[in-house]
Amino acid sequence: MPATSGGPELSSTSGTGRLLGAALLASSLMPLNSTMIAVALPEIARDFGHPAGTVAQAVVASYLVAAIVLQSPGGKLGDRLGHRHMLAFGQAMMAFGAVLGMIAGTLAVLAVARVTMAAGGAAIVPATVALLRLELPQERRGRAFGTFGAVMSLAAGIGPPVGGELVHAFGWPSIFAVNLPVIAVATLLGATTRRGRRHPRPQARTRFDVLGTVLLTAALTALVLGLEVGGTAGAVLLGACAVLVVPFVWWERRVADPVVAFALFSSASFTAGSLIVALQNLVMYTLLFELPQVLAAVLAVDAAAAGRFLVSMMGAMIVASLVSGRLIDRIGPRPVAVVGTLACLGAVGLLMSFGLSSLGRLSLPLALFGLGVGLATPAAQSASLAAVPGGRSGAAAGIGSTMRYLGGVVGVALLGRLVDLSGDRSTIVGEHRTVLAVFAAALVAALVCSLALPGRSASPESAPVRDGAA
Repeated sequence: MPATSGGPELSSTSGTGRLLGAALLASSLMPLNSTMIAVALPEIARDFGHPAGTVAQAVVASYLVAAIVLQSPGGKLGDRLGHRHMLAFGQAMMAFGAVLGMIAGTLAVLAVARVTMAAGGAAIVPATVALLRLELPQERRGRAFGTFGAVMSLAAGIGPPVGGELVHAFGWPSIFAVNLPVIAVATLLGATTRRGRRHPRPQARTRFDVLGTVLLTAALTALVLGLEVGGTAGAVLLGACAVLVVPFVWWERRVADPVVAFALFSSASFTAGSLIVALQNLVMYTLLFELPQVLAAVLAVDAAAAGRFLVSMMGAMIVASLVSGRLIDRIGPRPVAVVGTLACLGAVGLLMSFGLSSLGRLSLPLALFGLGVGLATPAAQSASLAAVPGGRSGAAAGIGSTMRYLGGVVGVALLGRLVDLSGDRSTIVGEHRTVLAVFAAALVAALVCSLALPGRSASPESAPVRDGAA
């Protein structure tokens, strides 16, 4: 079957399906591991004898920092070395980190395991997005990008329920062990396509952007740590980030093959879609971490019960994801994203109205929120990535994934500043309402971005992105 410009000729539809299925399965582990750990933090803190805040920094913040920092370089390496190679490399890294986490005897080793898993995910996710872009003909890409967004959102959503059940039944090491059978299945699926036709390996006529990667890593690390630690140290780190951005931008606009191609942001669809995903991740990740902790403090809900309670959001997300891709192909990403974002705003309004007086009353707004995310995230993902030329699929995927996890980190950092679980019930309830107000502001910004998406999916081959260094 001939491919469109920028894509390969597919040797086997079934082989391509297995490859993409393997890639999607492996990609789902990154958001799953980013949220699944939330319900295990109290048990890990008890076992290692460290405060809960220290444990969160070691296993949550470190994971998100590595995920953010390594996405863009991972995508760029895929463009240069081959996305299938990066997919296999990422799976190996993820498996090694999972084994290390299972046997970790200290918090430091556990932190190394989490960073290793994040590094593997940073190779897998951009490679998956690029393969979806390159392996499929144009008429199937919109639904594929929608499916990818749905899978990533769903994996993040089911993290706390799955983690809660695993921790309750087998202890916290089980949340590392559960990765291994998934990686094994993905590896076996991918192995069946190795004899098929491959993409021509890009000719690396220029050197890899090492300096740009170092500057990007330093700037993003300073940003994330500055958001996490707060106080004087946080201000110094944020200042360092601002200083590092200047030489980074200067260099990226002059280097022949930049790790971050700023020209991609000349596309309104790419920019708006990336921002929507970042803003919705800010809300979703923060909610997934905040709600179990607040419910435990106010209503004495344990980890397993809190995880099961979030099933209403997961179920709605599944339903919305099943129809989102078809809606995008029929009416375009803009109306789907607008309706989804409005649903999320309505859910936040209901959460604010209902308060924390009863556990049962929260099911409806959580289901509505899951419905909104299931609609809006695939639409934003589809619009942003469909606007990218094939030769820059990996780089664009890396930027998009960086934005996704940066939203999550900003949300977690805000949570640490806005919620103090040591206060009395009225104080915690008031802080919860403040968090919901921040959610509403972020979703209003996402709604504005949704209006900038195209009415119909943009053609990647005609995307208004100029080639060149910047």
